Amino acid sequence: MALTPPVCSVNDVQGLLKDRPTFHPSLWGDFFLTYQPPTAPKRAYMTERAEVLKEEVRKMVKGAKEIPDILDLIITLQRLGLDHYYENEIDEQLLFVYDSDYDDRDLNLVSLRFYLLRKNGYDVPSDVFKSFKDNEGNFVVDNTKTLLSLYNAAYLRTHGDKVLDEAIIFTRSQLEAVLDSLESTLADEVSHALQTPLFRRIRILETRNYIPIYEKEAARNEVILEFAKLNFNLLQLLYCEELKTVTLWWKQLNVETNLSFIRDRIVEMHFCMTGACSEPQYSLTRVITTKMTAYITILDDIMDTYSTTEEAILLAEAIYRCEENAAEPLPEYMKNFYLHLLNTFDSCEEELGPNKSFRVLYLKELLKVLVRANCQEIKWRDQHYVPKTINEHLEISRATVGGFQVACSSFVGMGDIITKEILDWLLTYPELLKCFSTIARLSNDIKSTEREQIGAHHASTVQCYTLQHKTTMNDAYERIKDLIEDAWKDMMKIFLTPTEQPKLIAKTVVDFARTADYIYKKTDAFTFSDTIKDMITMLYVEPTLF
Repeated sequence: MALTPPVCSVNDVQGLLKDRPTFHPSLWGDFFLTYQPPTAPKRAYMTERAEVLKEEVRKMVKGAKEIPDILDLIITLQRLGLDHYYENEIDEQLLFVYDSDYDDRDLNLVSLRFYLLRKNGYDVPSDVFKSFKDNEGNFVVDNTKTLLSLYNAAYLRTHGDKVLDEAIIFTRSQLEAVLDSLESTLADEVSHALQTPLFRRIRILETRNYIPIYEKEAARNEVILEFAKLNFNLLQLLYCEELKTVTLWWKQLNVETNLSFIRDRIVEMHFCMTGACSEPQYSLTRVITTKMTAYITILDDIMDTYSTTEEAILLAEAIYRCEENAAEPLPEYMKNFYLHLLNTFDSCEEELGPNKSFRVLYLKELLKVLVRANCQEIKWRDQHYVPKTINEHLEISRATVGGFQVACSSFVGMGDIITKEILDWLLTYPELLKCFSTIARLSNDIKSTEREQIGAHHASTVQCYTLQHKTTMNDAYERIKDLIEDAWKDMMKIFLTPTEQPKLIAKTVVDFARTADYIYKKTDAFTFSDTIKDMITMLYVEPTLF
């Protein structure tokens, strides 16, 4: 596909080069190259012990009979990262809960039931919460634990769930009011929820944070606790092995010399993949998607902030071709990167095996979508064009944030449940992926707009909104936060709508949305990765202690 660059003056180019941003170097360097796994006997013992405990917990799941006990057990297993071992048993128990009578006067029970059923795809009505209001329309809640349960349940809302919108406003104000008077453990739980409600937390990080909390609970189950610790520590070993692999792969790019201007964040990229695909069976998925995320980041840093317009278009045309001879006209720094990309495509075909090697074609198509959108943003920048509406902006910028490409890449490395037909469908950019990409793009822009406008850059969605609605930047930030909430509601509605696609698709995309929410919660934590270094340390370096 031939591309014609827009007119860009010498002064424009010189200004662009002068204002190139600089990013802090990797915080991890070769740290994970020195990783030494435990001895084979020790790892074998850990694995065997975990298997024994897993089956003991399975008996508990099957044996639970009372609805409160069932719900408490399921929420505990979810927060400890163990629920995926018991999908069939949990599905059966939740069907029993859905079909059974329950105490609809117990708000804590009603909230937990609603939370778990909606989280598992049951479109249960929210009207049940109306009965907990007084004559003046205020919720009647008598303790903090119930407030917290209602607060967490309300975030599984869709458009039209007015009572849940009201519940969030009410519970947030009440929880903020009592926070300083709570005992430390409950105060920490409430503080965490006010920052990120339970449904939006990255599952593996919730596991790492919740294990020491659960260990202090008087009602803890020692078998479940031991299994949770062993399971996490075994996952940690696997993650470190994967990081050693991708770090070696990353070093082949010789980033310090060839691409010194990019964000050197290979550890943070893998960290994001554990957020969306944390289970042990998705090891290949994490490795492939980490590599794709690396390429997406490099392409973004080249085309968005470093290259001239002409260089960017040459690179885009090479991506469209995906052939070795397409590297010839590229500048040297692009050429090394491009050939590395082609070699990775070849190695991915080998890793996927003969029956799945065709999936690499989808990785190539995803990068074509990305650079096509990047070229449009370059055109906006060079022509000083600001889209007339935020929707016009999102038609392009949803693609350049990379969320669509990363999410679709994750399915390439999964098992036989992902068919060619599903991959074809994903490339049509279904609404589920648009919701996630909208969350990622708008969250990114809220945190990065000020930084990115220091140099030559296309207008962000924030600036676009201020011009469209003739408002201030602060007002635009608040309205865009509302649009993010709308996208979450849209995604929940899609999640609750019956479909022929496996539940795995929607669950994975929601997990990617959780990851985006975490990364952009306080700042652009991918760019300024020192803000998440402690959490990365907890996930990869510090095992849970017995």
